Amino acid sequence: MSDTPPATGAAGPAAGPAAGPAARPTGRHRDKLCDSARAALAGLSDGARIMVGGFGLCANPEALIAAVVDAGARDLTIISNNAGNLGKGLATWLQAGIVRKVICSYLGTNQDLHRLMASGEVEVEVTPQGTFVERMRAAGAGIPAFYTPTGAGTVVAEGKEVREFDGRAYVLERALSADFALIRARRGDRFGNLRFWRTGRNFSPIMATAAHTTIAEVDELVELGALDPDDVHLPGVFVHRIVEVREHEDPFEYRTVRPRPEAAAAADSASPEGGSHAV
Repeated sequence: MSDTPPATGAAGPAAGPAAGPAARPTGRHRDKLCDSARAALAGLSDGARIMVGGFGLCANPEALIAAVVDAGARDLTIISNNAGNLGKGLATWLQAGIVRKVICSYLGTNQDLHRLMASGEVEVEVTPQGTFVERMRAAGAGIPAFYTPTGAGTVVAEGKEVREFDGRAYVLERALSADFALIRARRGDRFGNLRFWRTGRNFSPIMATAAHTTIAEVDELVELGALDPDDVHLPGVFVHRIVEVREHEDPFEYRTVRPRPEAAAAADSASPEGGSHAV
């Protein structure tokens, strides 16, 4: 599926009865629905810069992530809060050896990223999380750079311009854009109006504004008008391709549980000492 309207020749589109709806160019904001995640990635090539929404493994566009590996593109730059974890999510790109650089705000316990960074196989640029988001927001707003006090006087400021305003040091940060943004929404319509689910909203709307081509993986595709305008988190004008994917793994990174209050009380009463149990 191409983002470029079909050529019409020097004289422009045909006139008269023959120039019906089928004869008009589609443009970037019509016919956005794709048959598959792989089809939605048309135009992906080596060296692409790709923003990927989600927070850790939460709200990952799982089908699009898998399709990138299948597409065979290499030397990619990942722009994401982190680069997967526990061998899942974007960690599959690291394991496939298709990543050249990662721009993120959190490494955490991602052993694949730690290993590749230590060996020098993958370049890692760590950015404070607020700055990370603001760099993308600036790109979406057409702002090339901005000053922030975050990171002044630390390694974050190394190699960057630092200026003083009202007695406080500020670091110049450049806007952060990408070729593609891969995001996932809970519901979306054919124009790309999207509603996210909880944490999945953290980075995706901002990323959509900062990328040349935004591809949305939606859990449920609804008809135009089904989403109340007040419930739209991201207007469809920022979305260029859509694929509906109803089944997801949605893995937990670390499942942490505690006994229900009634279970803890029962355990206390059954204890010979009748003492409390740590929860």
